[in-house]
Amino acid sequence: MPTLIIDIETIGEEFDKIDALTQKELTKNISGKDDYDEKLEEVKNELVFSPLTGEIVAIGVLDSDKEKGVVYYRSSDEVPDYDVDDVTLKVQSEEEMLKSFWEGAREYDSFVTYNGRGFDIPYIWARSAHYGIKPSVDLMTNRYLPLQRGVKHIDLMDLLSFYGAVWKKGSLHMWCRLLGIESPKSEGVAGDDVTRLFKEGKFKEIAEYNVRDIIATNELFKKWLKFYRI
Repeated sequence: MPTLIIDIETIGEEFDKIDALTQKELTKNISGKDDYDEKLEEVKNELVFSPLTGEIVAIGVLDSDKEKGVVYYRSSDEVPDYDVDDVTLKVQSEEEMLKSFWEGAREYDSFVTYNGRGFDIPYIWARSAHYGIKPSVDLMTNRYLPLQRGVKHIDLMDLLSFYGAVWKKGSLHMWCRLLGIESPKSEGVAGDDVTRLFKEGKFKEIAEYNVRDIIATNELFKKWLKFYRI
């Protein structure tokens, strides 16, 4: 069963460029508070987490069996394609990368993410709708893997936490630490850095961090197959 690993990187909109009505909606719960400036900064930092106020700057996909993949990423520079660890990095606009993602997804019937059900896939879906792009496969069917029909979406955060039964779900980094997998943060870049890196024009650093994300997710998937399947 061909399996595709998926991970995205996102940034938030610039708050000062958002229309006044939306700014009012975003800040309605902090008006009049003594710590207004601090709460406003929290609102700005959280824009990245929603497709309503954010954008995708990289989509990484990796064929689990072949261990080859592609990272589509945004850049203001004209950069030729190049490879990192059997992953080809290609510059595309957000619209182009979404089209590329859904076209490639047609070739797979199993998909693996870490928190993809709660973040990556709904984000991809909403940003696709923004551009009028129709998904090619349904990656948001029944949450419980045994009940899924059609293509399978294996969300490792769900499965490793037994669908939230454990007290603490843990991050991808923490699971990598436990299971002896090199963390995608090992080179000093984390998801929290993506917005800053994008503003600084360090587009390759974002793309290469995304490479490490999909490789680590694939290694975690293999551990799940070996030690968590009965």
